[in-house]
Amino acid sequence: MSKVFEDYFSELQADMVAICLEYVENKAEDIYIYCSYEPEMYVFDVFFKINSQFVFKHNLNDAVNSTSTIGKKALIYDTSEQRQEAVLDIGLENLEKIHEKCKEYGKEMPTEIKLHYNVKQNSLKGKYRYDLVYSNDEELLPDDIFNFWFEEVKSGNY
Repeated sequence: MSKVFEDYFSELQADMVAICLEYVENKAEDIYIYCSYEPEMYVFDVFFKINSQFVFKHNLNDAVNSTSTIGKKALIYDTSEQRQEAVLDIGLENLEKIHEKCKEYGKEMPTEIKLHYNVKQNSLKGKYRYDLVYSNDEELLPDDIFNFWFEEVKSGNY
């Protein structure tokens, strides 16, 4: 049986989750992935829920209890610039591949993809938009939208 568009779409999103899960060494409660494509601009970013705290990819260690119990070493995440860039690069590649598959199958490319992966439940949910979000706004940037979403999730309004 040959693959259909939805198979490719799902696989590429699953790969985004996998690379983000690898980045946190499988030690997160939730992963929130933000993707955006507005004419000629791809954006990919991610934040996490760790120890009931919402943190950006560069702040993972803020959610770690630094006091370790006897005999146990506290987990320290590698949030080096190289690792962050690797995650973003792979996420962007996957987003570009999604766009290629949309073109190939005559599907509309989402302008925004918000993915929420619940690690414990192994559950992935997505929200998709197809209208321009920031391109037609002189002040909004993709980072602003990502930060708004972070605050929305953090405050429990998502």
